[in-house]
Amino acid sequence: MKWGLPLAVLIGVFAALLTWTRPGADLPSPRASDQAVTVYLLDNGFHTDLATPRAALERRGGPLGRAVSALAPGDWILIGWGDARFYVDQSPISDRLPDGARAFFHPGNPSVVMLDPEHGNPRTRYAEDGRAVLRLTPAAFDRMADRIEASLDLSDARPRLAAARPGDNARFFASREIFSILHLCNHWTAEVLNAGGVDIRPARSVFSGEVMRSARLTGNAPELDTTAPRD
Repeated sequence: MKWGLPLAVLIGVFAALLTWTRPGADLPSPRASDQAVTVYLLDNGFHTDLATPRAALERRGGPLGRAVSALAPGDWILIGWGDARFYVDQSPISDRLPDGARAFFHPGNPSVVMLDPEHGNPRTRYAEDGRAVLRLTPAAFDRMADRIEASLDLSDARPRLAAARPGDNARFFASREIFSILHLCNHWTAEVLNAGGVDIRPARSVFSGEVMRSARLTGNAPELDTTAPRD
């Protein structure tokens, strides 16, 4: 009995954290297809990235728009966030387990924002079960892009290139945020989606599947694109 009440409180707090939902911004849905900005959420089973139209980012200008303009050609920009070393490394995951533990638990890990240009519509490049599509108002897209830009380290008044991979068009820019077990790549993506109007459950957003669920089930500004695929 002595531990009954404290245990019940802990269980209650844990359950509350798991179900806590952070509402997205209350923004109107697009009224016409030509007003909407289409954004894709991509899930490879453990990590999430966003695919955004390059033209929409460049039109905004600012540090993020200028960084995108300097990338190699590509109509779409894959955007992600992660640990500055683990995220960039492409060696087999089995060889990087010790570094993964370091990224999770070592305090003060630097992070990077990935900007990777791609050709071709993500609708045709990625399997249906690994993508979700959102159609955003221009205002919702701007809020999302503002959140991405806010992650960049602009201490030198412009994005600072932190890493690039040989033979790869992806560029990794220094981020002002810290990577840890309490703030993982999927947490970051969920926060970006939340800025654009997606309801999220922060505690569960450690999992890529939860971020995908949030994107597909949100009832706020973004709405699922049910139009036929277009090349």
